[in-house]
Amino acid sequence: MLPYTGMGLPIICFGQQPCGIFPRRFLFAKIQTARRLQREIGGEIVFFFHDSDHDPRETVTILRELHTGKERRLNFSFANKIQKEFSPLFAKRVLPEWKKKTRCQLVQCLPESLVQPFDQVDAATVADFCLRMYERLGLLEGVRVMRSGDPGFRESATAVDDYFVDVEYEGELVRARRASDCLLLHKGGDAYLRLPLPGYGRAQISPTRETRLRWMQSVIGCTHYVAGFGEMKYLNTAEAPEVQFVTRDEISEPDRAYVPGES
Repeated sequence: MLPYTGMGLPIICFGQQPCGIFPRRFLFAKIQTARRLQREIGGEIVFFFHDSDHDPRETVTILRELHTGKERRLNFSFANKIQKEFSPLFAKRVLPEWKKKTRCQLVQCLPESLVQPFDQVDAATVADFCLRMYERLGLLEGVRVMRSGDPGFRESATAVDDYFVDVEYEGELVRARRASDCLLLHKGGDAYLRLPLPGYGRAQISPTRETRLRWMQSVIGCTHYVAGFGEMKYLNTAEAPEVQFVTRDEISEPDRAYVPGES
């Protein structure tokens, strides 16, 4: 990486959706890469927490049982099918019975010292629960968190031509893709549910994968961006020529949950 010679302090950013109760190891690798850059060039670290995403698969937590080594996949429970499939992660509700049930599974995979942070977190939504867990684990110390679901962030962001809109549908907040004359909820394959196109404001808009970089950058103004291997395949880096893009450091078993104390 070239030495930083720009004006002002560097802003080192990495982005990620909520990615499990214990974060996936690829997020830990992004954090470690950002901290390494900070040691080398100084500046501030910003976590772009993309809690506007709606995909429930993002929050799967993959652990191994202590005594058998068998893989166990945990995820949140959801109030109903609409919320599970279409609500943004900042609006998916944490059900009271879910925490007790999940704890019974965690104790089979983790020492009690690592179950305690889980016990201490009290949050109403999936995104809040994940973020508070990462904070409890000490992963975000000294890191500024900026959230894509924050209305203030959205109001400040540049306009993009491809985006989702948060609207009410059958009693739930859903994230629907903007089409020319309607909103679309993707049901899988080529199947879509069409919703009428209502009036809406900037605070209801979140970007698609293709427009997320310039939307995010218009608010954060980072000088360096730590990207995952998958991100580097679709990011249009030409849209942000002022940014140095850094591929995150390699890590084994990137999709498995990061467990403090493991190598």
